[in-house]
Amino acid sequence: MSQLPRVSGREVVRALQKIGYAQDRQRGSHIVLRHVDPPHRRLTVPDHQEVAKGTLRAIIRQAGLTVEEFTDLL
Repeated sequence: MSQLPRVSGREVVRALQKIGYAQDRQRGSHIVLRHVDPPHRRLTVPDHQEVAKGTLRAIIRQAGLTVEEFTDLL
């Protein structure tokens, strides 16, 4: 299993924007991203200084990426 990087919520959002996600809305400390092309998947990213390992792994999995592909986007 690959080593997860330590990233903030904003860095996760910037990485996911490179593959077609756009910020849909934000409520409090959670940013909701929506994929531009169908099927318009939605992801929720916490706007924290450091995203927890389990949360980051779940976001990567929901985006349909591997850890290696995600780290290349950073």
